[in-house]
Amino acid sequence: QVQLVESGGGLVQAGGSLRLSCVVSGRTFSNYPMGWFRQGPGKEREFVAAISRNGFNTYHADSVKGRFAISRDNAKNTGYLQMNSLKPEDTAVYYCAARGRTDYSVSFYYIGVAEYDYWGQGTQVTVSS
Repeated sequence: QVQLVESGGGLVQAGGSLRLSCVVSGRTFSNYPMGWFRQGPGKEREFVAAISRNGFNTYHADSVKGRFAISRDNAKNTGYLQMNSLKPEDTAVYYCAARGRTDYSVSFYYIGVAEYDYWGQGTQVTVSS
């Protein structure tokens, strides 16, 4: 059983920073490409950032490029999302996700919701103006 647990969300003023963490347990963390998604009130879940199994390749949505940074520490079974220069429109529940199906490349990342097999419970991020 694979479990993902996010933490680090909270209330922050516009322009502030937060660092989200996602601890993965149950199987070898380094086998999983990872992603971060978010879902605002009344909106569909949207892609934020993705990282390959080896951590060398990353991709960020245009809306967060230059402000957010995804990373991972395979030795700690943990993924991260550093969020800087936060804006009120970043307010959402943030989810981490891991892709569990067979993947033959350590360099691929994935940006679609359907590409991921395991999801955390989400952590709320609220940015006040």
